[in-house]
Amino acid sequence: MAIRRRAAVGGTVNVHVRIAATTWEAHAVNADPAAQRRLLDLAAVDAELTRAAHRRRSLPELVEVERADESLQSARDSVVAAETAVSDLDRDIHKLEAEIEQVRTREDRDRGLLDSGSISSGKQLEDLQHELATLRRRQTVLEDELLEVMERREATAADLERGRVELIDIEQRRLDAVRRRDEALADVASIEEHGALERRVLIGELPADLVSLYERIRARNGTGAALVREGRCGACRLELDRTAIGHLRDAASDEVVRCEECGVVLVRTAESGLSTPSDLSAESGR
Repeated sequence: MAIRRRAAVGGTVNVHVRIAATTWEAHAVNADPAAQRRLLDLAAVDAELTRAAHRRRSLPELVEVERADESLQSARDSVVAAETAVSDLDRDIHKLEAEIEQVRTREDRDRGLLDSGSISSGKQLEDLQHELATLRRRQTVLEDELLEVMERREATAADLERGRVELIDIEQRRLDAVRRRDEALADVASIEEHGALERRVLIGELPADLVSLYERIRARNGTGAALVREGRCGACRLELDRTAIGHLRDAASDEVVRCEECGVVLVRTAESGLSTPSDLSAESGR
């Protein structure tokens, strides 16, 4: 049947609404009004479970842990690089110290030979003095290089120590982030566990054909049932005009009606804006 439905934000649109049945179902489903109202409880539980699943996927603590892992890996790499640099500098220092010791040993030998007076040849004496001067210059160069390397080693060792301190701090911050993440996940798991239990209880109390219809709709739309509140579908928020409200009012109380726009089961209660004053009095007296 063709009726007019008012949009939620002004204006009207022409839509075809079948109150008794929809094109999605081959046959109508009937259920006690109380059972239909219980669908709202089931829909509320499912909405809570959906929010919990979304929260599980989008926890800020997950991002914190991910960033902490990245910072931790970067800090570890920096510490390893600094340790490697210190080790290389230590090797250079040992090499320079060994070369300096060799030069000193050779200088001591030549000087001892010079002081012994055993060299009578002027040419040999001149050559020995020249070699001693060369060794002194070589020793000075090596000692300067050693001083420079030792200064670099000291600076690199300081960087290494700071890196280790920072690494410890990052490890602690990561542990804190992991703890917060685990607490948040535990909270979500508690909500999911409670919701799953409540859902099983509700499904066990509802007619199987009504549950089957609800589940098929929810699989398509994400929502299986919604309250008609003040003449408006609680799922798609579209407002029914007087004709549509009249059709909903005239439908049998045990008839399961659907929203043509979004397909959810429309649950009618005293809040729906469908009942006559006498109907409202009878509803409130129950």
